[in-house]
Parts: sequence; structure tokens; C-alpha cells
Amino acid sequence: MHGSTLEARRRSSAPPADRWALAPRVGLVVLAALLAAPGTALADGAGIDGGDTAWILVSTALVLFMTIPGLALFYGGLVATKNVLSVLMQCLALTAAVTIVWLAFGYSLAFDASGMVEGETNLHSFVGGLSRCFLAGVDGSTAWGSIPEVLFFSFQMTFAIITPALIVGAFAERMKFSAMLLFSLVWLVVVYIPICHMTWGGAGGFFADRGVFDFAGGIVVHITAGIGALVACIVIGPRSGYGTTPMFPHNLTMTITGTAMLWVGWFGFNGGSALAANGDAAMAITVTHISASTAALTWMGIEWVINKKPSALGLATGAIAGLAAVTPASGFIGPVGGLLIGLASGALCFLASTSMKRRLGYDDSLDVFGVHGVGGFVGTVLAGVFAAGYFGGNQGDLDIASQVGTQLTAAVVTVVYTAAATWVILKAVDVLVGLRVEVEAERHGLDISLHDESGYRL
Repeated sequence: MHGSTLEARRRSSAPPADRWALAPRVGLVVLAALLAAPGTALADGAGIDGGDTAWILVSTALVLFMTIPGLALFYGGLVATKNVLSVLMQCLALTAAVTIVWLAFGYSLAFDASGMVEGETNLHSFVGGLSRCFLAGVDGSTAWGSIPEVLFFSFQMTFAIITPALIVGAFAERMKFSAMLLFSLVWLVVVYIPICHMTWGGAGGFFADRGVFDFAGGIVVHITAGIGALVACIVIGPRSGYGTTPMFPHNLTMTITGTAMLWVGWFGFNGGSALAANGDAAMAITVTHISASTAALTWMGIEWVINKKPSALGLATGAIAGLAAVTPASGFIGPVGGLLIGLASGALCFLASTSMKRRLGYDDSLDVFGVHGVGGFVGTVLAGVFAAGYFGGNQGDLDIASQVGTQLTAAVVTVVYTAAATWVILKAVDVLVGLRVEVEAERHGLDISLHDESGYRL
């Protein structure tokens, strides 16, 4: 923050009324000085900026808020009454478990740049080193750019938490709690961390060296989670009665509340990825909101035409699709790009979550693949188009054809690797502890069968 100077206007001969009139101005100067004090203290860490630090502190809280309670409520409202507590517990348990893995070695494997050489492909192009395990060598004054590294650790941790939590929606109401935990933590290490390092690990990262655009996680979060979810729901199989028994959300009020929390939290997700309080963060927030709004109206409009009535669930799901799709592009595009990505994702994610899902017959319970997988893929590819200056992006005379090719290649590589690795992990977990609950447990609901608790005592 910058201090300000008040020009002296008082004279010793000024009447008392004039002196009292200056009191509010003097008070403002004192208040500004007090507010600037934290920023001054933060400057003790070399290169650390108080304003940037304050924004990423807020963004970290916003992204964690997306999982607990945002995603938990969004998913919880969509399942049956007998399974609501199991979904809430899965999100909460993953928050705690991923935090410990991230501290122990996850952060280090994702962001330790040891051995990375720009333009050279080696082991460390795909995974980091171990020098930052348990935050070794990091204290409050250690800088990562213009913010404390411990804050960067926490901000990235919230991304690591929400990614496996997204997959929960694909196998909701039928997977063992022990299997869910084991699968999610192994998947985090085998899939999320390498893709994160390849994309965001810095110069020498496999995707980073190839100029892939992924500002806030279209590849790292949404494609990996979406493909992981698709493979998981296919390997585990459909819910008992799927396709023959109506399965309605038990509490859409809860789901809409979760949607609102996710929408607001996404400002920290995308805006915080600028890692600074600047114009890039402001534009990222703006295009995020535009995309979500456009996709929500698009999904609602399509439903309105087909079903003759608009639905709250359609409006909410469309908003999430637009948020997921704009994520990789949010730091590179302008308002027009946000509008068009929202339009495309609203339509394509609707088709993926309805007609394509019915035709292929898989039971992606809460449409993780249709919304996050398809949305993330669409946004990743379109980032290569709308980042160009012609469409209001900040990449000037971008070679659109070349960049789209780069984006498409990275997305396809991520899809193939994630699908193969997820399948192997699921098969291994099935051998170790079994993936699916017994038929009787599924019939009674996971709340009682697995946790001996109930979400409601009515």
C-alpha cells in the first residue's frame, strides 16, 4: 500500500472553525498510515508485497470454501437422503487427508524445481524433488514471487484438495469409504501431482516448456478430475436400479446454496491464480463471472426449449460448467472470450451430461465428467483462440492455429495418462480393500451402513 501526504493548508492565524474542518482529513491520513503498517512489516521478507499477500490470503480462504462447504453442499443435495452424510464426510475427510499428504511430500513433488532445465526433458520435467518436504527451509519470510512461500503452499494445497473431491460425485452412493480414501490419495500422488508439476512447476516442466496455457487448472484440475471420474464410474459400475428406478436429488435448496458458494469461491480460484493484486486478477474475476452467467443461461435456455420449463438444477449446473471451462483461459482472455467460452461450455456440457451420457450408459452420478471433464477440455482448447489480441485477449498476435494445436495436444496427453493411471489405481484398490459396498448396504444407504449415522433425524 502506498502512503499519502496531506498538503498543509492551515496557518497559525486560521480561525478555529477552519482547524476543526481539517480534522476528518487528518484522521484519514492516520487511518491510511495504520492500514499501511502491515504491508510495511511484510516488506521485511525480500520481495514480499503486502497487497499481493492480502489478496492471496483471501483467495486461499475462498478456494478452501469451495470444497468445505461449497462442493460438499452441492453434491450433498444431489444424492438421496440416505447418502447425504456420506458425501459431506467424504469432502471433509479428503480436506484433512490431502492436507497431510501435501505437507509431507506433495507440495515438494509438485513445485520443487530441483533438476529442472528449461528446454530439456528429464525426470524432473514430470515430477519435482523432495527438498521442500514438510516445508523444509521455508518460514514466514521466504518469498515465492511477491508473496510468502508458505502462503503459496497453502493456496496450492486448496487446489490439491478440491480436485480428488470433485471425483467423489462420479461414484457417489456406492463406494466404500476406505476405498474412496485410498484411491483419492494414491490418485493425488500418481495423477494430480505430476500433471501439476508439468504445467505449473516452472521452466523445464513438460507442458510449461511447450507454452501450454492453463491459468488456473483446466488441465490440472478439471480434465484430470473429469477423466478420473469417468473411469471410476465405469469400473465401479452403476448404482443399483440405475436406468430403471427414478433417482431424484433429495434437497435442491442445498445444491443451489452450494452452487452460490462455488461461484463466489471461484473468484479466488481464478483471480488468485494471478498471484498478485493486479489487473490480471481483476480481469480473471470478470471473465469468470461472465462465463458462468452465460453458461447458466445457455443451459437453462436449452432445457426450457426441450422440457418447456426452466429448472433450478439446470441453471446451477450450467453455471458450474461455465466456471470450469473458463478456468484455463481466465488469465489470458477478455470479456468477449469469457462470453463465448460460457456459451460453448453451456451447450456442450449439457449435451455431454444428458444425451451422450444416456446413449453410452455410464452412471456418472453427479455429472463430474460431463461438467468438469468436458468443460475443462473445451476451455483448454478455446484458450488458444480467445487469448489472441483479436478477441480481446492479452497475447497479442498469437498464432491461433499453433496454440490450439498445443492446447489440444496437452489436453489429449492428460486424458490418456489420467485414464490409464486411474484404471490401474482402481484395480489395485479393488484387490486391496474392495471398491464397492454390498448390495444390502447400498440399499440401506451409506450413512447408516458405513458410518452408523444419519444426515437427518426427522
